Amino acid sequence: TTTRRLATLGTGDAIADFVGPLGNPTEIEKFGTVCCVAGGFAVAVVMPIARALKHTGNRVISILGARNKDLLFWEDELRRVSDELIVTTDDGSYGRKGLVTEPLKELLEGNDKADRVIAIGPSIMMKFCALTTKPFEVKTIVSLNPIMVDGTGMCGCCRVSVGGVTRFACVDGPDFDGHQVDWDLLLARQKTYLDEEKASLEKWQCQCEEKSKPRGKN
Repeated sequence: TTTRRLATLGTGDAIADFVGPLGNPTEIEKFGTVCCVAGGFAVAVVMPIARALKHTGNRVISILGARNKDLLFWEDELRRVSDELIVTTDDGSYGRKGLVTEPLKELLEGNDKADRVIAIGPSIMMKFCALTTKPFEVKTIVSLNPIMVDGTGMCGCCRVSVGGVTRFACVDGPDFDGHQVDWDLLLARQKTYLDEEKASLEKWQCQCEEKSKPRGKN
């Protein structure tokens, strides 16, 4: 709920402290044709990456997916930094009906094969993007989002297994080779604090409702 609380800050509010940037930057080079896959709100992360890749001389093909049209945003922004943009929704309410892995597979099977794939979004989406690209032996970079607490690797909450080696997403990542990630372990660890997250969200919603109530006159 940290992001939600930040979103409620208004003019004059303050953040006591922050640190960053953390981890390692995304590798930006001239690869050739790069397919950037954005799932849901991850378009906010993918867009500047696609822009940087485009400025470096790459041909950028972007795939933007969401559950429905109401959850899509920054379509125009991503289109401006892409040579081609494919939009999908799970329910078919906008763009192409289906998952982002479908046009990704078609791209890999076609003549305009990608030299690199960057997939960012929910972990389950990134997992299946990596599974889709693996038979084609196209390097696939994912941005992992495990539970993070301190952002410096001390707490160990963000540990992930990549190529059989323990890594810390906030220090060694967040970008990793998607074909080397132990996705089952990552998905299992993300469920560790579901009850606590639910309770925290309910508490936050109650606080927001309380703040939104009109105050009585003295």
